[in-house]
Amino acid sequence: MTVPVKTSKLIKGTTGDWEVVIGLEVHAQVTSNSKLFSGASTAFGGEPNSHVSLVDAAMPGMLPVINGECVRQAVRTGLGLNAKINRRSVFDRKNYFYPDLPQGYQISQYKSPIVGEGEIVVELEGGKSATVGIERLHLEQDAGKSLHDQRPDVSFVDLNRSGVALMEIVSKPDIRDADQAKAYVTKLRSILRYLGTCDGDMEKGNLRADVNVSVRKPGGPLGTRCEIKNMNSINFIGQAIEYEARRQVEIIEDGGAIEQETRLFDPNKGETRSMRTKEEAHDYRYFPDPDLLPLEFSEAYVEELKAGLPELPDPKKARFMSELGLSPYDAGVLVAERESADFYETVLENLAHQVRDGKLAANWVINELFGRLNKEGRDISASPVSAPQLAAIVDLIGEGTISGKIAKDLFEIVWTGGGDPRALVEARGMKQVTDLSAIEKAVDDIISANPDKVAQVKAKPAAIQWFVGQVMKSSGGKANPQAVNDLLKSKLGI
Repeated sequence: MTVPVKTSKLIKGTTGDWEVVIGLEVHAQVTSNSKLFSGASTAFGGEPNSHVSLVDAAMPGMLPVINGECVRQAVRTGLGLNAKINRRSVFDRKNYFYPDLPQGYQISQYKSPIVGEGEIVVELEGGKSATVGIERLHLEQDAGKSLHDQRPDVSFVDLNRSGVALMEIVSKPDIRDADQAKAYVTKLRSILRYLGTCDGDMEKGNLRADVNVSVRKPGGPLGTRCEIKNMNSINFIGQAIEYEARRQVEIIEDGGAIEQETRLFDPNKGETRSMRTKEEAHDYRYFPDPDLLPLEFSEAYVEELKAGLPELPDPKKARFMSELGLSPYDAGVLVAERESADFYETVLENLAHQVRDGKLAANWVINELFGRLNKEGRDISASPVSAPQLAAIVDLIGEGTISGKIAKDLFEIVWTGGGDPRALVEARGMKQVTDLSAIEKAVDDIISANPDKVAQVKAKPAAIQWFVGQVMKSSGGKANPQAVNDLLKSKLGI
């Protein structure tokens, strides 16, 4: 049993404080080349109705056949969520009528899902963390899409998504504010991407969430919830929760009652609006699908999938901290996305062992590389500086060939023009000056020209940094900072 996440972010109302209770149903498109019950393609962006089989179109006599890869991906996801894997699960028909649902029902799982209870640890502000419980994960098929903008008098239906496999991951109502909800979706998305079971592309609708929001007096009984449908942006999820919670508080405090309903979020107005009165589960008339046998698999099957799981964000973060001495913040930034962690580990693999410095490498990946990528709106896969190139720059710093300042100049050269960092340092004469005799004249000149500063340093030793800066400036940044520091301390008698 998980303990609900605690929060101090209560809503101030005219009758006192209110607590928000949030649960999320995340629909994640399974990474698979074909659909859940047919061989039709799941590729994004095809012409309308170009990826549709007779099964997807619900033609008479067509029977569903389970896609084993989708089952495998669901089990791997359950294992990644520290969840119970049910050895036996059942597919049900969820009956409702909508133009883009040609069968008149959705094949889903109701009482017997493929994955049971699990949990996710989310990182919160101030270095805190909390556990959010997972109620279940079940497999189901997606519906098609109604198109209302093709002609003014007619709506069309595109069945390309019809039958695409979805994992519906249902959280427990453990979340207590918008920031926690955003952190939960972010962490869940990261785990799915590490596992390779969903690409997490929210813009394409491959990951979307239904957000259940209710309010109550702190510690009181649960209130009536409203569901905000089809949220495909983490920021919008936060905005929708903030608005919806305040809307419910105002209604209750004005003497009204919350009606259970489905709502939509309007990002332009920053508000939710009513879509329809929420159906109860019995309104869907679930019953086991007669065309599909119960899904059963062995302990050996589960253990084999478990053995093949990649290292997930939490254990990877712990390893970066224990083995490489990284701070929780730096380790968290590096493991947030699998591509970022892979890039950093490739940098480590390319470092010379005699000067291998995980902290220095992390600093360059996070501050210089990620900073520049964010500034230019690039993904790490489009980085002009490769992991081996960045490792070479870190090595050059670690072995004292170049200073940190020269390294930044070198990074800029590689970013804009490419090339081998070591060859560039040789060709452009960028090596750091470590010869004390070559530095000494600059030190003597600056000391003799600034007697007032010398007096200041004797009274306040920290002022030596002014001299260090001047010497570095006169050497074009090539002087070894430590050598400059040592020489200045000797000359100034501090």
